[in-house]
Amino acid sequence: MGLPNVGKSTLFNSLLKRQAALAASYPFATIEPNVGIVEVPDERLQRLVVVAKKEFANKEGACPEKVTHATIKFIDIAGLVEGAHRGEGLGNKFLSHIREVDAILHVLRGFEDVNVDRAGSVSPQKDIELINTELMLADLQTIDNRMASKKFAQDKQFLTTVKENLEKGIPVRSMTMSDEQKEYVRTLSLLTQKPMLLVMNVGEAKLKENSDPQYIYICAKLESDLASFNEEERKDYLAQLGVEEAGLDRVIRKSYEILGLQSFFTYGPKEVRAWTIKKGMKAPQAAGVIHTDFERGYISSEVIDLGKLEEAGSWKIAKEKGFVRMEGKEYVMREGDVVLFRFNV
Repeated sequence: MGLPNVGKSTLFNSLLKRQAALAASYPFATIEPNVGIVEVPDERLQRLVVVAKKEFANKEGACPEKVTHATIKFIDIAGLVEGAHRGEGLGNKFLSHIREVDAILHVLRGFEDVNVDRAGSVSPQKDIELINTELMLADLQTIDNRMASKKFAQDKQFLTTVKENLEKGIPVRSMTMSDEQKEYVRTLSLLTQKPMLLVMNVGEAKLKENSDPQYIYICAKLESDLASFNEEERKDYLAQLGVEEAGLDRVIRKSYEILGLQSFFTYGPKEVRAWTIKKGMKAPQAAGVIHTDFERGYISSEVIDLGKLEEAGSWKIAKEKGFVRMEGKEYVMREGDVVLFRFNV
């Protein structure tokens, strides 16, 4: 995920629960990208921990020994200014960083503070238009360069259509294409093909005004305060504000979603764990995420819904009740599956 625009470094620091990025009150404080890997909030892991504690209660030591969340990588990239596609404001360097991410998280300034400078316009909507324009202009340059190459003459008609749509202000992600065309476009590393999430950074007073579905409202200052609290203190503080959930938790989960990712779970006396896979992935490939040997020697999967496992109280009883399904190589993994893979190598 990329995090382009003003005011985002404080948010990034909160995301990591430590000062991993320089938080400054002037544009271009972030020149080199800062990288952080954060846990994806998922209350189902704690539900699975309860099952594990009951099922393996007679095991020695802590049970489970550890709990491992799915993770997502965020990259803090400096904001873009008008003319970035021509290199303005270190634009070429920043655009190259954005090309390397899978999705763009655009942090918009929805607060006023005379002590914090801002580059560019004076409204969030203008900021969105500026970013979209710069990304489209950069994509048009990429397409023009590709069309000028004789090697890609056979793709000229399709690229012309993509170019015409971009010139109309239509990002690549919104264009209608076949699966084959989408795969081809992916090789071009076009910026507007990447999914984008809009985050509105507001003051506490406006935090509950999250009425526009195109934004996730978040208060970076509040998130910075919450970063120093323990879980119980965070819940109490949010309750006092009348907010159900920390904004960063919503941002992380939504980021996971727009990347087309989902989780499955494994559990035992040593570990309860969430694993990350692409939506639509089949069981053998999911097994390979755990270990390549699992995919190579895949035989079958035993799968259960978490709710059914909780109802049974243990894997053994769940099997006796017929709650556990036996699935083969063509099984498409579902969000939240609890799985035991069978393999032979």
